[in-house]
Amino acid sequence: MTLRLVLVDDHPVVRAGVRALIESSDDLIVAGEASNAAEAVAVVERERPDVVLMDLSLGDGVGGIEATARLRGLEHAPAVLVLTTYDSESDILRALDAGAGGYLLKDAPPEQLFAGIRSVAGGAPALAPSVAAMLMRRASSPEPRVTEREVEVLELLADGLGNRELARALFVSEATVKSHLSHIYAKLGVDTRAGAVAAAIEQRIIRR
Repeated sequence: MTLRLVLVDDHPVVRAGVRALIESSDDLIVAGEASNAAEAVAVVERERPDVVLMDLSLGDGVGGIEATARLRGLEHAPAVLVLTTYDSESDILRALDAGAGGYLLKDAPPEQLFAGIRSVAGGAPALAPSVAAMLMRRASSPEPRVTEREVEVLELLADGLGNRELARALFVSEATVKSHLSHIYAKLGVDTRAGAVAAAIEQRIIRR
């Protein structure tokens, strides 16, 4: 059975390289390409591929996570396999929550990529070893984990927002922001905003 793919990446050279690699396999063909979310939806609706290879960084505008959610919401939704350079906990969890069936890194060997494509096409997960290890650590850790909302706070902290700006961005009160910060400090073992950001980057909870 031949699987039809759509490549979504904002770099033409990267798409050309991935296309050449994919087409070296006997059972995989590239049915279309896209450089942004809108193009991806249009190409997928037209071609109805089995699998979409999705980068997370699509330049300005809608990123790969939102693009994944849009594709998974289509009537004839394809499987989505993330293929990216980003391996932060935040990116991985958000991509999987958006409906991605797998998460591989761009340094994956060809055999791992081909196997991942076939896995998600068949409804099975496909995870890079480092991603699988992170998820296992997260599931087995007795320590309280940073929530998705707290990850949002950390990302805004890294952008330099103060409490009032955080409250506006998150549509909550400043008291709620202070509560989030208190929980974050306790979970990361820090007592300052700078310390929280540094710890989150070091632990790959957020990327910078």
